[in-house]
Amino acid sequence: MLMPRKIKYRKQQRGKRRGKAMRGAKIAFGRFALKSLGRGWMTARQIESARRAMTRFIKREGEVWTRIFPDKPVTSRPPEVRMGKGKGPLDHFVVVIKPGKILFEMDGVPEKVAREALRLAAYKLPFKTKFIKKED
Repeated sequence: MLMPRKIKYRKQQRGKRRGKAMRGAKIAFGRFALKSLGRGWMTARQIESARRAMTRFIKREGEVWTRIFPDKPVTSRPPEVRMGKGKGPLDHFVVVIKPGKILFEMDGVPEKVAREALRLAAYKLPFKTKFIKKED
């Protein structure tokens, strides 16, 4: 699963999720891509699940690029613990997704195959997405 090797601060505040994606909003590597239409947090498990669904469908032909990386630490308290006593221990890592962000890119396969593979990956994600092609 994806996670940073080292982080500067172990615990981070939740932050705001307003606005649209400015960086990472254009196709950079492949010909086909999956673009987010919604906003939210995407966990390392969801990224890995979507990646597996895509690569299995294309039978390891072509190339797949993951354009996101979970670098935001999320903490959680154990169940049935009383209030207070500080912030909980580190639980998992997420990436903040804003509308317009490119999540995955693909190349080396026909459009029909890429569309189906990215559709299967989209089922694993917690928000709406859209299939896009690079304009030549």
